[in-house]
Amino acid sequence: MRHGVRLRKLGRTSSHRRALLRSLTTSLFRHERITTTLPKAKELRPFAERLITLARRDDLHARRQVLRHVADKTVVKKLFDTLAPRFASRPGGYSRILQLGPRQGDGADMAILELVGSEPTFKKSQDEKKSRRDRKAKASGEKAAAAGTGQAGGSSEGPAEAVGDDDAAREPGKRGRKRGS
Repeated sequence: MRHGVRLRKLGRTSSHRRALLRSLTTSLFRHERITTTLPKAKELRPFAERLITLARRDDLHARRQVLRHVADKTVVKKLFDTLAPRFASRPGGYSRILQLGPRQGDGADMAILELVGSEPTFKKSQDEKKSRRDRKAKASGEKAAAAGTGQAGGSSEGPAEAVGDDDAAREPGKRGRKRGS
């Protein structure tokens, strides 16, 4: 039975596990999204959320408690200045775990751990927002215009001559080699 068993050992000693969680937390706060194995993500989530809850207090003692676990002062500054106000009205659940599936090399289950509100936004350009019919009409109009200028214009021979000069330097029957080499 698992009575009183609180955490995953992750195949590490307690000091190694603590160092792993601290470095992963620092990376999570710096980048707001990390990719790691699923057990590490599940173990990291409460650790990081506890630090965010401390940062919401925004006093000196909370800052010192966070500095015990996050050694990078710029990351702590970001946590207190930008991340904590983002979660000020949220009563918990500051992160989410997205499962990715097995890793190619060893089959370990992978996951993305990200802070809520740091999702990438994909904005469509004005061209993509147009209807399909408008895009098709525009594309067929451009093709017709390109075909009309290619035949009517006499100056379109410039690039074709450059290709023809290169072909003249080659011997007939030998495609890749130039004369004299």
